[in-house]
Amino acid sequence: QVPLVESGGGSVQAGGSLRLSCVASGLTSSSRCMGWFRQAPGKDREGVATIYTANIYTGRTSTYYNDSVKGRFTISRDNAKRTLYLQMNSLKPEDTAMYYCATSSFSACRPGLQIGDYNYWGQGTQVTVSS
Repeated sequence: QVPLVESGGGSVQAGGSLRLSCVASGLTSSSRCMGWFRQAPGKDREGVATIYTANIYTGRTSTYYNDSVKGRFTISRDNAKRTLYLQMNSLKPEDTAMYYCATSSFSACRPGLQIGDYNYWGQGTQVTVSS
């Protein structure tokens, strides 16, 4: 098990910023895939941003973003703090959703936004953007 605890959600006006954090107490540097996903009422859960560790020895990573958030959101991870972040700028009402942190125990998880590769999920943190 990899307990994941998100924080940082809230209510902001359009154009505002929020920073989500996810503390993964069981996270190790070998956890290649970590990401943020979101689910709005009545919609399927979708990938927002993921970070893939291409080389666990050098720590080289690659990041992937949903087209709708490119240029506005930034994902990062701090292995020493076992924390995943999502910096969200220029927020729009359509960003309103429950945001979930996730990681994968599969060594063969793939880079990208494939939800099926993630098997550990946090409880979610609500983000509400008003116009």
